[in-house]
Amino acid sequence: MSNRILVFYGSYRSDRTGIRLAQFVVERLRGRGEDVELIDAKAINLPILDRMYKEYPKDQAPAALETLAYKIREAHGFVFVTGEYNWGVQPGLKNLTDHFLEEWFWRPAAIVSYSAGRLSGARAATAWHGILSEMGMVVISSTIGVGPIGQTLSEGGEPLDENGRALESAFPRFADDLAWWMEAAKAQQLRKAPPY
Repeated sequence: MSNRILVFYGSYRSDRTGIRLAQFVVERLRGRGEDVELIDAKAINLPILDRMYKEYPKDQAPAALETLAYKIREAHGFVFVTGEYNWGVQPGLKNLTDHFLEEWFWRPAAIVSYSAGRLSGARAATAWHGILSEMGMVVISSTIGVGPIGQTLSEGGEPLDENGRALESAFPRFADDLAWWMEAAKAQQLRKAPPY
């Protein structure tokens, strides 16, 4: 039985090279038999956070929030594909995640970071680790960092040169780690209800 995985991507820029990495992750996970959906923050285009999903009266949340809340609740795990902006996280992706809280609980999350430079978005990945943990997710230890993004994947999301080969080589362990934690979470939920 496949796992339901949501891959989140958060750039709002007009020339988005990171979307290549999000597509790579989606395709490689699908190739392993997983049920994967790309959640593009720009396409969903939520307003800057004013009211969280849980703060709306029942059945009165905007349709985009209601749909996304359902998808998050039904997922077994999450992958956050994040660029690094000025040593920090992308505001579009952060805004999307902040609209929800309990919906994230008790599932594993994985971080894939990128940048135009050689540090591969490592500072954003470090920031996301704390954010996702605070939001009730278990962040797996395997991460992927890609940089420079423009020299690693083609416009179609295919690996280029040695950087692309390194990404291709690192992906199976990353995916195995995420799959292990999703299976562990599913087994625990069958054994015992979450404490809150």
